[in-house]
Formats: sequence, C-alpha cells, structure tokens
Amino acid sequence: MLIAGGTDILIKIREGSLAGRRLVSIHGLKTLTGVALSPEGDVEIGPLTTFRGVTTSDIIKSTVPVLGEAADMAGGPQLRAQGTIGGNVCNGITSADTASTLLAFDAVLRSQGPGGIREIPISQWYKGVGKVALTHEEVLVKIIIPRNHYEGFSGHYIKYAQRNAMDIATLGVSCLVRLSEDKKAVRELKLAFGVAAPVPTRAKNTEAELKNMPVREALERIGALALTDVNPRNSWRASRDFRLQLTRELSARALLEAARKGGADL
Repeated sequence: MLIAGGTDILIKIREGSLAGRRLVSIHGLKTLTGVALSPEGDVEIGPLTTFRGVTTSDIIKSTVPVLGEAADMAGGPQLRAQGTIGGNVCNGITSADTASTLLAFDAVLRSQGPGGIREIPISQWYKGVGKVALTHEEVLVKIIIPRNHYEGFSGHYIKYAQRNAMDIATLGVSCLVRLSEDKKAVRELKLAFGVAAPVPTRAKNTEAELKNMPVREALERIGALALTDVNPRNSWRASRDFRLQLTRELSARALLEAARKGGADL
C-alpha cells in the first residue's frame, strides 16, 4: 500500500485495521508534486501537492481559485501542511473537501501502471463508498483541469460542519457559473455536492434546468431543483432531512457568491 501524506492511513494503523500491511512511502517525490500550466492552458496538479500547496499556488489563484478555497477547508493547519490532494481523491470518501470542486470542473485523473497510462474522467472515478477506479497496480500521477472546463467560470465552495475547523463536512457544495455578457443570466452552471450521496455527485438536472435562466430567477429555483439530484443519508452527524435542508440553502448561497464573483450585481 502506498502512503503519501499519511493523514488517513496513520489513523487506520492506530485503529489496527491495516495490521500486517506493507507500506511504501512516496512522500516527497518531486515528479508528483506541484502545480503547472500546460502549453494549452490546462491546470496540472501533482497528486502529492499538499492542501496548502494548492491553496498558495499562484496558478490555482489565477485559474481555479475555488479549488484553493476548498483545499483550505480541509482539517486544520497541520493536516493541510501534510495531507495531499491526491490522497483526498484516492480515498473515495464523499466528504473529501476537494472532490466536489474537482467534479464540478470535470477534472481528468491520469493513472499509470504496468498496463500504461489511463486518463479517467472524474465522473467515472468514484465506484462506491471508499472505492475508486484505480487498480492496486496503478498510481495516480496527475490531476488535470482542462482550460475549457474552467475558463470563463467563477465559483464558490461552501462546507457546513459542526465545527469551524478540524471537522469533516456534514454537507459540501461547489458551484461554478458562467454568466452572460451583461451578467444577468446563467449561461452555464455546474453544481456538485459532497455528503449528499454515497459518492461526490453532480446535480445534472439542476444544471440543465437553470441554463440560460436569469440569475435572480435561478437563485429562487436552485434550492428546490437541487433536492431532485441528491440522496443524502442519516448518520450520527446529521439526519437526511437536515442534509436536504442544507442542500436547498447552500445551493442558493453558493450560486449567489459565485455569480457575485463573476460580476453579477446582486
């Protein structure tokens, strides 16, 4: 088993759930660390880049700043300095803070193994709770956000948790919006949730319904529409009904802030 930042695996070791497993550290491999722009303008993120590395990257700030916002919501300062964005994606957990934003951007995950290189759309990455499309012989080597997936969009991420820090999301929502030239209509919307289903999920019905709708009308309708796209669970952190209420409220808040960042007068 590979170990990078170790913020998840070390907890499992202490619990005894990985007894007898051999760990191979890839921490610090330069070729898998850092953020770059390809000649085509695609954002390329090494999976060993820490949350802090994502948040402080000038490239992230100038191209996909909402991903930096999401990374900055993970855990506390110590976790963000050690934990990696690749680990956040590979653990397959619906509450992962960067997962919903990467899903909204339709990121591409590049893996490499004995069979060669695969490029997996993030929409095909999550296979179930804690399960992803990566085989035991493969390594995630790059996270790619194509230029045409982020250019012209503004975004906002909201995490609701019981505490302001050092807590996992009760519900998370990431909203990207491309506005019309006069900033009064939604040309394109991307809405993704964490902890609203067994895996991170896109609100495809909501996105289709709000396309080309005036922003103010979209703000009124997004909450009710989003309820048709989610299937949250009951857990000790929150009931299904509470998560549904969060879905309704946070969807509207995320769109409002994303539209304001895009220049809408709201």
